[in-house]
Amino acid sequence: MESEASLAELQAQASCPLCLDHLRDPVTTECGHNFCPSCIHQHWEDLQDTFPCPICLHHCPDRSLKRNPQLCDMMEIVQQIPTSGSQKKLQEEIPLCGKHNEALTLFCEENMELLCVQCKVSSDHQDQLLIPIEEAAASHRRMLKKHMTVLTDHLENAKRVYKIQVANTWTVKRKMRKWRKKLYFECEELQYFLEIEHEELDNDLFIEENDVEEKFIENGRQISYHKHRLSHLLSEIVEKYFQTDLDLLTGIERIHNSYGNLKMPAVFSYELKKESCNLPLDYVGLQKMTHTFQVELTLDPKTAHPSLLISSDRKSVTYKRPGGHSNPQILTSYADVLSSEGFDTGRHVWVVNIGGTGKCLLGVCKESIPRDTLRSSSPSKGCWHHQLWNRTGERKIGIFLDYELGQVLFYNLNDTSYMYGITEKFTGKLMPYFSIALSSESLTISGFRMKR
Repeated sequence: MESEASLAELQAQASCPLCLDHLRDPVTTECGHNFCPSCIHQHWEDLQDTFPCPICLHHCPDRSLKRNPQLCDMMEIVQQIPTSGSQKKLQEEIPLCGKHNEALTLFCEENMELLCVQCKVSSDHQDQLLIPIEEAAASHRRMLKKHMTVLTDHLENAKRVYKIQVANTWTVKRKMRKWRKKLYFECEELQYFLEIEHEELDNDLFIEENDVEEKFIENGRQISYHKHRLSHLLSEIVEKYFQTDLDLLTGIERIHNSYGNLKMPAVFSYELKKESCNLPLDYVGLQKMTHTFQVELTLDPKTAHPSLLISSDRKSVTYKRPGGHSNPQILTSYADVLSSEGFDTGRHVWVVNIGGTGKCLLGVCKESIPRDTLRSSSPSKGCWHHQLWNRTGERKIGIFLDYELGQVLFYNLNDTSYMYGITEKFTGKLMPYFSIALSSESLTISGFRMKR
């Protein structure tokens, strides 16, 4: 078997790459490949200046080819070697023209068809462009290479897009988990509110029920006594009615007086009040607005009153004793401070947590307002605020700014009730404004701690 394979390999090496038959009087190109002289010259028939090797496309300088005497001698020996059955099978597998039974060496670019040399001179292909198989294969190989480059780029782009989409999928999942968590806490908060509301309403109904029941019992007692008096008086009158004239007239005045003084006690009536447990005012709307338009604020140290100490992250402020301050831009009355962020368009919400006791002012003011007149400024001068007193507990205040609509609304987020509203035509940038009265004990404003 190994000898047969070696002989088959020798037969293949001794074949012309163009006609696929034994090399006849072989010649060698500059690049070292061997061909039949007629085959290579026919291959270069219409070429000028440069002549590419059909195998490696090396450009030969001219048509001059060197005859290979040693290979010629070897071909004579090879041709004398008998062909085995397996070698014949290999030779039979060489594609041949169906019409002329010759090796397919040409390619028609117009019909995309393989042809032999005899097909070239037939009437069917005289006016068509026919090129050698090796040249056509090289040309189409170059086109396939371009296709490979383009498709590789498309594939890489598709991979990037797919990776992005996978990442987006996980981003959506994370957001959904976050929103579900928020929804869970909101439902917990709403359930807590409903439980308190239910307890209060149930307690009110219980008190009302006892009060009405006591009044009905007392009124029933009065009516029962009146009924007893009527029954007794009726019996006396019936008895008096059947007495003799002398007996009837004896004591008749008392009978008449008793009858004249009869008075039916007032009948107690009561109309039940229909109590219902309602959701907090604007609960759903406020929750949606807060989640959609809420902004994160930081304090601006340049606008802080000298008695306020701003933390390094500008998220908290502490009241301290007044001292010297070299910045002329600071606020000079009350403990005021502005946000670093301002707004000149759109809708925005910021939440203020107020803890401790005391008075505070919340609102907005124009960026251009003089700092030394901020506390005493009025809406006509570009400052709009709402005063709140906090006595006990913690309050959560939502401040809603709609710049285009010209509104600043204040809501108590503890029970989602409306507190106060400002309507104005705004111009210029507005800065969130916070103030704590110096008489206050302690206040916490949204993450900004303000303490006396």
